[in-house]
Amino acid sequence: MKTNYEIRYAAHPVDAKSYDTSRMRKDFLIERVFAADEVNMVYSMYDRMVVGGAMPVAESLKLEAIDPLKAPCFLHRRELGIFNVGGKGVVRVGEQAFELDYKEALYLGAGDREVVFESCDAAAPAKFYFNSATAHHTYPDRKVTKQDAIVAHLGSLEGSNDRNINKMLVREVLPTCQLQMGMTELMPGSVWNTMPAHVHSRRMEAYFYFEVPEEHAVCHFMGEVDETRHIWMRGDQAVLSPEWSIHSAAATHNYTFIWGMCGENLDYGDQDFSAITDLK
Repeated sequence: MKTNYEIRYAAHPVDAKSYDTSRMRKDFLIERVFAADEVNMVYSMYDRMVVGGAMPVAESLKLEAIDPLKAPCFLHRRELGIFNVGGKGVVRVGEQAFELDYKEALYLGAGDREVVFESCDAAAPAKFYFNSATAHHTYPDRKVTKQDAIVAHLGSLEGSNDRNINKMLVREVLPTCQLQMGMTELMPGSVWNTMPAHVHSRRMEAYFYFEVPEEHAVCHFMGEVDETRHIWMRGDQAVLSPEWSIHSAAATHNYTFIWGMCGENLDYGDQDFSAITDLK
């Protein structure tokens, strides 16, 4: 197996106004989340969130404590949220084993134990996408499926944003320290997410886009309300969204994305909205 990581430093919104396309992609886009028999992750200075993916094919993959953590194991002072976006797989946590099917999630609380990712079938490997935040308390591990989720149906086909927001790793479903994760599914014919746009300066966020057909792409919007920027993305890619930035997207096809947040509070509704007509 191979573990790859990089550190992403925080950007000031005034500085970000001058970024060209390559700089925007370098600082915010995570192009390679999955690779066979690799664990890839980004250690972000935005609320110290770690964003990554593990794709076991020929071997099991251990979640290693990368050097920036300065810890004996990954979960030493961290909580972890995992979504499987591939074939059926297993996450072994100490003496426990959690089987995750497609679009099922797992929350792991802080505590010294080994985490190992496995696929049930190498021909259809699991793809484990994960977010991690620092944790001050240990909460119980728990598997969460869409049946456990709090589902909010928003938008309309006429507005091109008919979608289901599956709130899965949130405080209304299970206790966490600061991590929140969920999955938004856009219906056929809909392409917009998170409109009207908003920011929540109390929390950063990361988006992971999947179920994007090979010949299609997603245009992710970010930046300040009156100084927006965009990043073109493919399926199975993630993007970091600073506390000062909007986070929205439109694509050339409907898609699904996983959102993850950490920071000041656990109030999902703590959002500062802007009118669509205020965007510039």
